[in-house]
Amino acid sequence: MKLLPRIFPRRTGTSVPDSGSMSRRATFIYIPIPIRIGILILAMAAAIPMSGCGYSTAGKAVRIPANIRTISVPTFVNQTQTYRIEQTMTAAVVREFLSRTHYKVTTDEGAASDAVLRGVVTSTQVSPLTYDSQTGRASSALVTVNMRVTLSDTSGRPIYDNPNYVFREQYQVSREISSFFQEESPAIERLSRDFAHTLVADILENY
Repeated sequence: MKLLPRIFPRRTGTSVPDSGSMSRRATFIYIPIPIRIGILILAMAAAIPMSGCGYSTAGKAVRIPANIRTISVPTFVNQTQTYRIEQTMTAAVVREFLSRTHYKVTTDEGAASDAVLRGVVTSTQVSPLTYDSQTGRASSALVTVNMRVTLSDTSGRPIYDNPNYVFREQYQVSREISSFFQEESPAIERLSRDFAHTLVADILENY
Protein backbone atom coordinates (compact mmCIF):
# COMPACT_ATOMS: atom_id res chain seq x y z
CA MET A 1 0.00 0.00 0.00
CA LYS A 2 1.45 3.36 -1.05
CA LEU A 3 1.64 6.07 1.62
CA LEU A 4 1.64 9.77 0.88
CA PRO A 5 4.89 11.39 2.00
CA ARG A 6 4.91 13.85 4.84
CA ILE A 7 5.81 17.29 3.54
CA PHE A 8 8.29 19.36 5.54
CA PRO A 9 9.07 23.01 4.71
CA ARG A 10 12.60 23.87 3.62
CA ARG A 11 14.70 25.48 6.35
CA THR A 12 17.16 28.24 5.51
CA GLY A 13 19.89 29.27 7.86
CA THR A 14 19.37 29.00 11.57
CA SER A 15 16.39 31.31 11.96
CA VAL A 16 13.44 30.07 14.01
CA PRO A 17 10.07 30.39 12.23
CA ASP A 18 7.44 32.49 13.95
CA SER A 19 4.40 30.94 15.59
CA GLY A 20 2.09 32.21 12.88
CA SER A 21 3.88 30.33 10.14
CA MET A 22 3.98 27.17 12.28
CA SER A 23 0.22 27.26 12.84
CA ARG A 24 -0.33 27.44 9.10
CA ARG A 25 1.69 24.33 8.39
CA ALA A 26 -0.31 21.19 7.84
CA THR A 27 0.72 17.61 8.48
CA PHE A 28 -0.83 15.12 6.08
CA ILE A 29 -1.38 11.57 7.33
CA TYR A 30 -2.77 8.99 4.99
CA ILE A 31 -5.55 6.76 6.38
CA PRO A 32 -6.25 3.65 4.31
CA ILE A 33 -9.71 3.47 2.77
CA PRO A 34 -10.81 0.26 4.63
CA ILE A 35 -9.96 1.91 7.96
CA ARG A 36 -11.87 5.03 6.99
CA ILE A 37 -14.93 2.92 6.11
CA GLY A 38 -14.67 1.08 9.43
CA ILE A 39 -14.54 4.33 11.39
CA LEU A 40 -17.59 5.62 9.53
CA ILE A 41 -19.57 2.44 10.27
CA LEU A 42 -18.68 2.60 13.98
CA ALA A 43 -19.75 6.24 14.17
CA MET A 44 -23.10 5.47 12.56
CA ALA A 45 -23.69 2.50 14.87
CA ALA A 46 -22.96 4.64 17.93
CA ALA A 47 -25.37 7.32 16.80
CA ILE A 48 -28.34 4.99 16.30
CA PRO A 49 -28.98 4.12 20.01
CA MET A 50 -28.50 7.76 21.01
CA SER A 51 -31.37 8.82 18.78
CA GLY A 52 -33.81 6.95 21.05
CA CYS A 53 -32.53 8.41 24.32
CA GLY A 54 -34.24 11.14 26.29
CA TYR A 55 -37.27 11.70 28.45
CA SER A 56 -40.70 10.43 27.56
CA THR A 57 -43.85 11.38 29.42
CA ALA A 58 -46.33 10.08 26.91
CA GLY A 59 -46.94 7.00 24.82
CA LYS A 60 -48.12 4.67 27.57
CA ALA A 61 -51.02 2.53 26.41
CA VAL A 62 -54.03 3.23 28.61
CA ARG A 63 -56.06 0.10 29.28
CA ILE A 64 -59.13 1.86 30.68
CA PRO A 65 -61.61 2.77 27.91
CA ALA A 66 -62.04 6.47 27.23
CA ASN A 67 -65.75 6.42 28.15
CA ILE A 68 -65.04 5.51 31.78
CA ARG A 69 -65.24 8.48 34.12
CA THR A 70 -66.30 7.01 37.46
CA ILE A 71 -64.83 3.94 39.17
CA SER A 72 -66.51 2.20 42.06
CA VAL A 73 -64.18 0.62 44.63
CA PRO A 74 -66.29 -1.29 47.14
CA THR A 75 -64.59 -2.61 50.25
CA PHE A 76 -62.47 -5.62 49.39
CA VAL A 77 -63.48 -9.09 50.50
CA ASN A 78 -61.44 -10.61 53.33
CA GLN A 79 -61.06 -14.38 53.11
CA THR A 80 -58.58 -14.48 55.98
CA GLN A 81 -58.72 -14.12 59.75
CA THR A 82 -56.72 -10.90 59.62
CA TYR A 83 -58.71 -8.15 61.31
CA ARG A 84 -59.74 -5.21 59.07
CA ILE A 85 -56.94 -5.71 56.55
CA GLU A 86 -59.45 -5.41 53.70
CA GLN A 87 -60.41 -1.92 54.88
CA THR A 88 -56.79 -0.78 55.03
CA MET A 89 -56.08 -2.08 51.54
CA THR A 90 -59.27 -0.57 50.07
CA ALA A 91 -58.60 2.86 51.57
CA ALA A 92 -55.06 2.87 50.18
CA VAL A 93 -56.31 2.07 46.66
CA VAL A 94 -58.95 4.81 46.78
CA ARG A 95 -56.35 7.38 47.89
CA GLU A 96 -54.00 6.30 45.10
CA PHE A 97 -56.69 6.64 42.42
CA LEU A 98 -57.70 10.08 43.69
CA SER A 99 -54.13 11.36 43.88
CA ARG A 100 -52.81 9.95 40.59
CA THR A 101 -55.76 9.94 38.19
CA HIS A 102 -58.61 12.17 37.03
CA TYR A 103 -61.28 9.53 37.71
CA LYS A 104 -64.11 10.07 40.13
CA VAL A 105 -63.95 7.30 42.73
CA THR A 106 -66.78 6.07 44.92
CA THR A 107 -66.79 3.37 47.59
CA ASP A 108 -70.55 2.86 47.30
CA GLU A 109 -71.13 -0.32 45.33
CA GLY A 110 -74.70 0.72 44.53
CA ALA A 111 -73.73 4.11 43.17
CA ALA A 112 -73.74 4.76 39.43
CA SER A 113 -70.30 4.11 37.94
CA ASP A 114 -68.67 3.18 34.66
CA ALA A 115 -66.43 0.46 36.12
CA VAL A 116 -66.04 -1.53 39.32
CA LEU A 117 -62.77 -2.53 40.97
CA ARG A 118 -63.12 -5.60 43.17
CA GLY A 119 -60.43 -7.04 45.37
CA VAL A 120 -60.10 -10.12 47.56
CA VAL A 121 -57.53 -10.69 50.29
CA THR A 122 -56.92 -14.39 49.74
CA SER A 123 -54.22 -15.08 52.34
CA THR A 124 -51.99 -13.50 54.97
CA GLN A 125 -48.92 -14.99 56.60
CA VAL A 126 -46.31 -13.94 59.15
CA SER A 127 -42.90 -15.60 59.21
CA PRO A 128 -40.10 -14.89 61.73
CA LEU A 129 -36.86 -13.59 60.21
CA THR A 130 -34.49 -13.04 63.13
CA TYR A 131 -34.42 -14.08 66.78
CA ASP A 132 -33.24 -12.44 69.99
CA SER A 133 -30.16 -14.34 71.15
CA GLN A 134 -31.03 -13.81 74.82
CA THR A 135 -34.75 -14.54 74.91
CA GLY A 136 -35.02 -16.81 71.86
CA ARG A 137 -38.09 -14.87 70.71
CA ALA A 138 -38.48 -13.50 67.20
CA SER A 139 -37.15 -9.96 66.86
CA SER A 140 -38.25 -9.34 63.28
CA ALA A 141 -40.75 -10.95 60.95
CA LEU A 142 -42.06 -10.87 57.39
CA VAL A 143 -45.73 -10.35 56.61
CA THR A 144 -47.00 -11.66 53.25
CA VAL A 145 -50.37 -10.71 51.75
CA ASN A 146 -51.94 -12.27 48.64
CA MET A 147 -54.59 -10.37 46.69
CA ARG A 148 -56.90 -10.97 43.75
CA VAL A 149 -58.06 -7.88 41.84
CA THR A 150 -60.41 -7.36 38.88
CA LEU A 151 -61.55 -4.17 37.17
CA SER A 152 -64.71 -4.67 35.09
CA ASP A 153 -67.02 -2.43 33.10
CA THR A 154 -70.76 -2.19 33.73
CA SER A 155 -71.45 -5.21 31.54
CA GLY A 156 -69.05 -7.35 33.59
CA ARG A 157 -66.35 -7.47 30.92
CA PRO A 158 -62.90 -7.52 32.58
CA ILE A 159 -60.71 -4.53 31.84
CA TYR A 160 -57.86 -5.60 34.10
CA ASP A 161 -57.35 -8.75 36.10
CA ASN A 162 -54.58 -10.06 38.34
CA PRO A 163 -55.43 -13.20 40.32
CA ASN A 164 -52.25 -13.29 42.40
CA TYR A 165 -50.75 -10.10 43.79
CA VAL A 166 -48.11 -10.90 46.40
CA PHE A 167 -46.73 -8.21 48.71
CA ARG A 168 -44.28 -8.56 51.58
CA GLU A 169 -43.17 -6.22 54.34
CA GLN A 170 -40.63 -6.63 57.12
CA TYR A 171 -41.27 -5.30 60.61
CA GLN A 172 -39.78 -5.37 64.09
CA VAL A 173 -41.56 -7.53 66.64
CA SER A 174 -42.30 -5.80 69.94
CA ARG A 175 -44.58 -8.53 71.27
CA GLU A 176 -45.73 -11.98 70.28
CA ILE A 177 -46.02 -12.61 66.55
CA SER A 178 -49.52 -13.98 67.10
CA SER A 179 -50.69 -10.50 68.16
CA PHE A 180 -49.40 -8.77 65.03
CA PHE A 181 -52.65 -8.80 63.06
CA GLN A 182 -54.76 -7.86 66.08
CA GLU A 183 -53.21 -4.40 66.31
CA GLU A 184 -52.67 -1.48 63.96
CA SER A 185 -49.27 -1.93 62.37
CA PRO A 186 -47.04 0.42 60.37
CA ALA A 187 -45.98 -2.62 58.36
CA ILE A 188 -49.53 -3.18 57.07
CA GLU A 189 -49.82 0.53 56.26
CA ARG A 190 -46.60 0.46 54.25
CA LEU A 191 -47.62 -2.73 52.50
CA SER A 192 -51.03 -1.31 51.58
CA ARG A 193 -49.43 1.83 50.08
CA ASP A 194 -47.01 -0.26 48.01
CA PHE A 195 -49.87 -2.45 46.81
CA ALA A 196 -52.05 0.53 45.86
CA HIS A 197 -49.23 2.25 43.98
CA THR A 198 -48.42 -0.89 42.01
CA LEU A 199 -52.05 -1.73 41.27
CA VAL A 200 -52.94 1.70 39.90
CA ALA A 201 -49.77 1.78 37.80
CA ASP A 202 -50.54 -1.67 36.39
CA ILE A 203 -54.07 -0.63 35.47
CA LEU A 204 -53.12 2.66 33.85
CA GLU A 205 -49.91 1.69 32.11
CA ASN A 206 -49.25 -1.10 29.64
CA TYR A 207 -46.18 -2.73 31.30
